[in-house]
Amino acid sequence: MTFAQAWNGKGDQKLQIGFNGWGYGTGITATYDYGLGSIVSLGAGANFFFDHNNNKYADDDFGVFGRVNFHLQEPLSLPEKWDIYPGVDLGLLGKSGTYFGAHLGVRYFFNNNVGIYGEFGNNGSLGVSFNF
Repeated sequence: MTFAQAWNGKGDQKLQIGFNGWGYGTGITATYDYGLGSIVSLGAGANFFFDHNNNKYADDDFGVFGRVNFHLQEPLSLPEKWDIYPGVDLGLLGKSGTYFGAHLGVRYFFNNNVGIYGEFGNNGSLGVSFNF
Protein backbone atom coordinates (compact mmCIF):
# COMPACT_ATOMS: atom_id res chain seq x y z
CA MET A 1 0.00 0.00 0.00
CA THR A 2 1.40 3.40 -0.94
CA PHE A 3 1.59 6.19 1.60
CA ALA A 4 0.69 9.81 0.86
CA GLN A 5 0.58 9.52 -2.92
CA ALA A 6 0.41 12.99 -4.50
CA TRP A 7 -0.17 11.70 -8.05
CA ASN A 8 -1.37 8.23 -9.12
CA GLY A 9 -1.69 8.78 -12.87
CA LYS A 10 -4.65 7.40 -14.81
CA GLY A 11 -7.84 7.52 -12.73
CA ASP A 12 -6.35 9.80 -10.05
CA GLN A 13 -8.92 12.26 -8.65
CA LYS A 14 -8.20 15.42 -6.69
CA LEU A 15 -10.48 18.03 -5.14
CA GLN A 16 -8.82 21.26 -4.06
CA ILE A 17 -10.25 24.13 -2.04
CA GLY A 18 -8.22 27.26 -1.53
CA PHE A 19 -7.73 30.98 -1.21
CA ASN A 20 -7.07 33.25 -4.21
CA GLY A 21 -4.74 36.06 -3.19
CA TRP A 22 -3.58 37.28 -6.58
CA GLY A 23 -4.52 37.22 -10.25
CA TYR A 24 -8.08 38.29 -11.01
CA GLY A 25 -9.00 38.94 -7.39
CA THR A 26 -9.09 37.81 -3.78
CA GLY A 27 -11.54 35.06 -2.88
CA ILE A 28 -12.01 31.31 -2.76
CA THR A 29 -11.51 28.66 -5.41
CA ALA A 30 -12.38 25.00 -5.91
CA THR A 31 -10.93 22.66 -8.53
CA TYR A 32 -11.37 19.04 -9.56
CA ASP A 33 -8.84 17.06 -11.61
CA TYR A 34 -9.04 13.58 -13.15
CA GLY A 35 -5.97 11.67 -14.35
CA LEU A 36 -6.16 10.71 -18.02
CA GLY A 37 -2.74 9.02 -18.12
CA SER A 38 0.60 8.84 -16.34
CA ILE A 39 1.27 12.58 -16.84
CA VAL A 40 -1.93 14.40 -17.94
CA SER A 41 -5.03 15.36 -15.95
CA LEU A 42 -8.14 17.20 -17.08
CA GLY A 43 -10.35 19.17 -14.74
CA ALA A 44 -12.59 22.11 -13.97
CA GLY A 45 -12.88 24.81 -11.36
CA ALA A 46 -14.70 27.86 -10.08
CA ASN A 47 -13.62 31.10 -8.42
CA PHE A 48 -15.69 33.37 -6.18
CA PHE A 49 -14.10 36.80 -5.76
CA PHE A 50 -14.65 39.12 -2.78
CA ASP A 51 -12.22 41.84 -3.86
CA HIS A 52 -10.32 42.71 -7.05
CA ASN A 53 -6.67 43.51 -7.64
CA ASN A 54 -7.45 45.40 -10.83
CA ASN A 55 -10.41 47.71 -11.57
CA LYS A 56 -10.64 46.05 -15.00
CA TYR A 57 -12.20 43.01 -13.25
CA ALA A 58 -14.33 44.92 -10.68
CA ASP A 59 -17.60 43.46 -12.01
CA ASP A 60 -16.27 39.89 -12.24
CA ASP A 61 -17.27 38.20 -8.98
CA PHE A 62 -17.40 34.67 -10.40
CA GLY A 63 -15.39 32.59 -12.86
CA VAL A 64 -15.59 29.02 -14.17
CA PHE A 65 -12.89 27.25 -16.12
CA GLY A 66 -11.60 24.02 -17.57
CA ARG A 67 -7.98 23.05 -17.03
CA VAL A 68 -5.29 20.62 -18.10
CA ASN A 69 -2.24 19.79 -15.98
CA PHE A 70 1.01 17.99 -16.80
CA HIS A 71 2.26 16.09 -13.72
CA LEU A 72 6.04 15.86 -13.39
CA GLN A 73 6.28 13.52 -10.39
CA GLU A 74 7.39 10.53 -12.47
CA PRO A 75 9.56 12.37 -15.06
CA LEU A 76 11.42 14.24 -12.27
CA SER A 77 11.58 11.15 -9.98
CA LEU A 78 9.96 13.09 -7.13
CA PRO A 79 9.12 11.37 -3.82
CA GLU A 80 5.53 10.03 -3.82
CA LYS A 81 4.36 12.72 -1.37
CA TRP A 82 5.22 15.49 -3.92
CA ASP A 83 3.88 16.52 -7.31
CA ILE A 84 4.83 19.49 -9.49
CA TYR A 85 2.49 20.32 -12.34
CA PRO A 86 2.37 23.12 -14.90
CA GLY A 87 -1.08 23.71 -16.35
CA VAL A 88 -3.34 25.92 -18.42
CA ASP A 89 -6.89 27.20 -17.87
CA LEU A 90 -9.59 28.32 -20.28
CA GLY A 91 -12.70 29.86 -18.81
CA LEU A 92 -15.37 32.49 -18.44
CA LEU A 93 -14.75 35.39 -16.10
CA GLY A 94 -17.91 37.27 -15.07
CA LYS A 95 -18.75 40.07 -17.49
CA SER A 96 -15.25 40.14 -19.01
CA GLY A 97 -15.88 37.00 -21.07
CA THR A 98 -13.31 34.34 -21.84
CA TYR A 99 -9.82 34.18 -20.42
CA PHE A 100 -6.74 32.02 -20.85
CA GLY A 101 -4.46 31.39 -17.90
CA ALA A 102 -1.41 29.40 -16.88
CA HIS A 103 -0.08 28.16 -13.55
CA LEU A 104 2.69 26.17 -11.95
CA GLY A 105 1.41 23.99 -9.12
CA VAL A 106 2.97 21.97 -6.34
CA ARG A 107 1.29 19.47 -3.98
CA TYR A 108 2.46 17.78 -0.81
CA PHE A 109 0.37 15.02 0.80
CA PHE A 110 0.55 14.29 4.54
CA ASN A 111 -1.34 10.99 4.23
CA ASN A 112 -3.43 9.12 1.63
CA ASN A 113 -6.30 11.60 1.88
CA VAL A 114 -5.15 15.14 2.67
CA GLY A 115 -2.42 17.46 1.44
CA ILE A 116 -1.64 21.09 0.71
CA TYR A 117 -1.13 22.80 -2.62
CA GLY A 118 -0.01 26.05 -4.17
CA GLU A 119 -0.66 27.22 -7.73
CA PHE A 120 1.24 30.24 -8.96
CA GLY A 121 0.17 32.16 -12.07
CA ASN A 122 -2.59 34.50 -13.20
CA ASN A 123 -5.22 32.24 -11.57
CA GLY A 124 -3.22 31.09 -8.56
CA SER A 125 -4.24 29.90 -5.11
CA LEU A 126 -3.15 28.20 -1.89
CA GLY A 127 -5.15 25.58 -0.04
CA VAL A 128 -6.01 21.99 0.81
CA SER A 129 -6.01 19.04 -1.58
CA PHE A 130 -8.02 15.82 -1.15
CA ASN A 131 -7.57 12.39 -2.77
CA PHE A 132 -10.60 10.35 -3.86
